Amino acid sequence: MKGNMNNMMKQMQKMQKKMMQAQDELHEMSFEATAGGGMVTITANGKKEITDVQIKEEVVDPDDIEMLQDLIIAATNEVLKQIDDKTNQTMGQFTKGLNMPGMF
Repeated sequence: MKGNMNNMMKQMQKMQKKMMQAQDELHEMSFEATAGGGMVTITANGKKEITDVQIKEEVVDPDDIEMLQDLIIAATNEVLKQIDDKTNQTMGQFTKGLNMPGMF
């Protein structure tokens, strides 16, 4: 019985190490999303930190600031969704088969 417990602990430690490595790799990834046919581009890393915002000059209209705001929101929401999807895909392999609410 004790041997089984030690073996299980080693497997859990190995899985934890793989999870941490996968999470580190996710944090280093770069994600990009655009809105308005490429008028606004948002880049973020896997930690959900916005690292770059590109706005095409022709979309900047002082009489229509709301459109620019909407494009920025749309691109930002899309890049965050991409990060969530990739995180769920990557980290989900570790929780597959485990019924653990609130995990990824």
